[in-house]
Amino acid sequence: MIKIAGIDVGNDSVKLVIDGASEPIVVPSILSPGYERHIFQDEDSPLKALDVRVYSPKLKKNNQRYFVGLLAMEDQDISELEETDNKATSDQALIVALTALAYAGLTSQTYEPVEGQTTQAVEYIVGTGLPVRTYAGFHKTFEERLVGEHEVTFLSTPKLRGRSIRVIIKRAVVSIEGAAALFHMATHDNLTVKNEELYYGCIGICEMGALTTDFPVIKRMSIDNQFSTGEQFGLAGYLDNIIRDVEDQFGHRFPSRTKLIQRIKNRDYIIQRIGEGQADIRPIVDNYFNRAANKVLDLILKRWKKNPDIQCFYVLGGGALALREYINEAAGSVRLRFVNDSEFQNVYGYLKLAKNKTNQSIAATTAVAATSEEE
Repeated sequence: MIKIAGIDVGNDSVKLVIDGASEPIVVPSILSPGYERHIFQDEDSPLKALDVRVYSPKLKKNNQRYFVGLLAMEDQDISELEETDNKATSDQALIVALTALAYAGLTSQTYEPVEGQTTQAVEYIVGTGLPVRTYAGFHKTFEERLVGEHEVTFLSTPKLRGRSIRVIIKRAVVSIEGAAALFHMATHDNLTVKNEELYYGCIGICEMGALTTDFPVIKRMSIDNQFSTGEQFGLAGYLDNIIRDVEDQFGHRFPSRTKLIQRIKNRDYIIQRIGEGQADIRPIVDNYFNRAANKVLDLILKRWKKNPDIQCFYVLGGGALALREYINEAAGSVRLRFVNDSEFQNVYGYLKLAKNKTNQSIAATTAVAATSEEE
């Protein structure tokens, strides 16, 4: 049975939702070279110890071992995506995405291992997306890299140790980041219209991620080619500056952006210093997040002035989640819209778009079959 999935291959994390699943799977988009671990106690969740070997005809290097996501978070040889990386062509982005899909395939309720068979297979139709500026030139490339047969083996991962699974992607539906989020907000799960203002209106989106910020303008659920644009900046640069300043001032080094983001999400701004001392990093975070918020607001207002037909502006994405209070303070009387679970709006939109394309294909096939019978 083919699974339909939405997968947001974010520069900070891969978010995956399977049709019928209760909640998304989130894997930070970080890697480090894998090796034999000294394990004194198994982690309490496989997601905390994704230790994999990945094969794919689309990778430059095959059958390499990687620590993925949380397991790589504090490794000294960590690799995080940078502004020069393009997720459509990035091996790192593909490895994390395939790991998430493999994990979902082995842990879903419908998975039934065959006795005596160590390698299982899972088939997917996936919906995903690219930034506005990347989409036109790379959506075909991204689709081609995803579609095909790949294999992931879990090594020291608890509950999955020694298990292999073939990840077969039959089709990839690639859309534009931000636009998919609006489609999700405007429709019910059965794809009927839920919000007529969003579905039939002219809506501006600011979708801020780790490395890119997209400004698609959607008219009646169609992308406005003239006014939609994107910027090659995101929250990652500000996080890197916070990490640098904290180290300079307090001698405390965050090993990764993911580690810092976890603290900020938990509003835990007190760090431990050597010798049982403590320090408050909130002033440093406030400084950079205020600067980020002012830049985002300035870009939104410029877009709105260029296209006054825009009825409202939604601020979405992981960046919106982190900067919401700062953007609202900077905006003053300017009303901007935020939503709960901001970072998951795209991935749910990708799932709906994949379902929509699948339904269209089934309807077309049925129509052709009916025509043939009549003849």
